[in-house]
Amino acid sequence: MKNEILISEELISNKIYFIRNQKVMLDRDLALLYSIETRVLKQAVRRNISRFPEDFMFELTKEEFANWRSQFVTSNSEKMGLRYFPMVFTEHGVLMLSSVLNSDKAIQANI
Repeated sequence: MKNEILISEELISNKIYFIRNQKVMLDRDLALLYSIETRVLKQAVRRNISRFPEDFMFELTKEEFANWRSQFVTSNSEKMGLRYFPMVFTEHGVLMLSSVLNSDKAIQANI
């Protein structure tokens, strides 16, 4: 159990980015952590959009997206496969997200 927690903390820390002077996580990384599809995560957020003010979640602008993508050198990187501008979540948004998702991992994270 302790190793699982340590791996999760390490995995999470590698998925935190600094955008708009805030530490955030991308929708696709959170979907992986919660074992759901990114589209399912986005649908849940859109259905509960009033729970996600801009200090909890925002979508990257075209310029922010281009800047974020430019940080990754190889074109075949997993980061380059995005078709839509990602939603990014602050710490408060991640906590709120775990309360609106219906997955076992999200429920455990919320507890």
